[in-house]
Amino acid sequence: MVVHPTPEGLDLSLTALFAGWAMTDEVQRRLAGQGFGHLRFNDGVVIQHVLAAPLSITALAERMGVTQQAASKAVADLERRGLLRREPDPDDARTKLLHLTEHAKHAVEATRRLRRELQDELDTEFGADRVDDARALLAAIIGRFGGGDAIRARRVRPPR
Repeated sequence: MVVHPTPEGLDLSLTALFAGWAMTDEVQRRLAGQGFGHLRFNDGVVIQHVLAAPLSITALAERMGVTQQAASKAVADLERRGLLRREPDPDDARTKLLHLTEHAKHAVEATRRLRRELQDELDTEFGADRVDDARALLAAIIGRFGGGDAIRARRVRPPR
């Protein structure tokens, strides 16, 4: 039997997931229109850790919960695309610290701006109270299942 689900027929977890994907796809589409078409959603997984302060690949791997080899591979890709650069650690010349490039900082600013614009559009279309209620409900669900700490620590990953 083939099932043809509709948004109204989805359970809450899938509805929230697909809504997030749809909004993320829209932000990606708009970023591409502003000259950031080379950005990928997963780039943000690394960028969010380096954004707060420069860090080593070892520290990045620990924060992301991946091997140093996996972190190195991601870093090399971001370096190649002009989003990260390595500089010597002033406290330990043997260690290189990862820094965001100006291009990456502009990409972060553009992404934040586009997410705010999308939020404003949803507030206008659906009403700010409804959007706030939806966000509050989803945030409470995240907290109910222990996801708040992962968000604060920037360790949000897809389920295993």
